Amino acid sequence: MQKPLRPSRPRLALLVGIGVWPIITALLYLIRPISHDWPVWLTTLALTPAMVVIMVWGLLPAIHRYFGKFISAG
Repeated sequence: MQKPLRPSRPRLALLVGIGVWPIITALLYLIRPISHDWPVWLTTLALTPAMVVIMVWGLLPAIHRYFGKFISAG
């Protein structure tokens, strides 16, 4: 019986980093008009739920679907 391939954490981290950066940038541009006077902690508090939803139901499944072989290659 063959052992399932373990995903490469560095490769997954690279793809998540590449995917997260434009999402965070876009969210910051969207919220900037109303949050320009807010402290940083409040801006991140407002962005965190949206980022989590996008990652869990969008980014991570897409990475696994389109880059699964790259992540599992060892």
